[in-house]
Amino acid sequence: MESILVTGASGFIGSFIVEEALRRKFAVWAGIRSSSSREYLSDRRIHVLELDFAHPNELRAQLSGHKSTYDKFDYIVHCAGVTKCVDKGEFELVNYLQTKYFIDTLRELNMVPKQFIFISTLSVFGPIHEKNYEPITENDTPAPNTAYGLSKLKAELYLQSIPGFPYVIYRPTGVYGPREKDYFLMAKSIRQHIDFSVGFRRQDLTFVYVKDIVQAVFLGIGKGVSRRAYFLADGEVYRSRAFSDLIRKELGNPLLIRLKCPLIVLKVVSLLAEFWAKRRGKTSTLNSDKYRIMRQRNWQCDITPAIEELGYSPEYKLERGVKETIAWYKDKGWL
Repeated sequence: MESILVTGASGFIGSFIVEEALRRKFAVWAGIRSSSSREYLSDRRIHVLELDFAHPNELRAQLSGHKSTYDKFDYIVHCAGVTKCVDKGEFELVNYLQTKYFIDTLRELNMVPKQFIFISTLSVFGPIHEKNYEPITENDTPAPNTAYGLSKLKAELYLQSIPGFPYVIYRPTGVYGPREKDYFLMAKSIRQHIDFSVGFRRQDLTFVYVKDIVQAVFLGIGKGVSRRAYFLADGEVYRSRAFSDLIRKELGNPLLIRLKCPLIVLKVVSLLAEFWAKRRGKTSTLNSDKYRIMRQRNWQCDITPAIEELGYSPEYKLERGVKETIAWYKDKGWL
């Protein structure tokens, strides 16, 4: 039985990877913080491993203790990270520096796995091809315009700088599905009869259902790929209202007031929300990073390499994925 460690296992993407690893008969370790929720980690076959990425000495002791009992992991999927912060410096600390500490410790302890799978983001490339709306490709030069995207890019570059290190990087576009909380806010707003969109210029959006990310991860493991990076999307391009229209359909077509917000208004609101949240020591869904993400007009990306090299075939177009997601929200009492 091969072993797999999933960091950030209590989170949205990580918890789905854990479930699929169990289904595939891996010995599964869920890497979490001591404060992490275990709501989606109740299966008794899961080995919980508390990891302190913030303190390298503690992390070294935790991993060394594991190695002395179980040996090293065959595969590691590194999902741990942050998408929202009170202080923007936390993006670099958690997404880049703590990833670096983790990799350095694995190398020091001779615990480098067969594959180190890093869940990154399309946001490492930033707003490019905004005039011609061409798909972003792996040959484009990354130009992140958010603290989140920059922190993920730094982690990617560090992985790529280590000679022979067996990384596989996945760069999903907008990820949605059961358990996800940001798109849930859109569904909640539509249920309350408000649909909110941003800007007046054409916006090309792409999405990927969480289970298709999971599919790609295990295809990559099966193919034994190494030192490669792949974009992940469902292969379609959507206009700005496509997601909200499908949510509305699944909610029974409630009466809807559509509000289109000019970018300058969104910028002001986002900065004020960020300032107020920081004063209270909390994160805000609207913030300067989120503003830049919502302002971006071109989210197309080329998934051809994933299709050709991994055999990746997205199973969820947006209509099917939204249907399943809204049904889950309803079943769990979120909506």
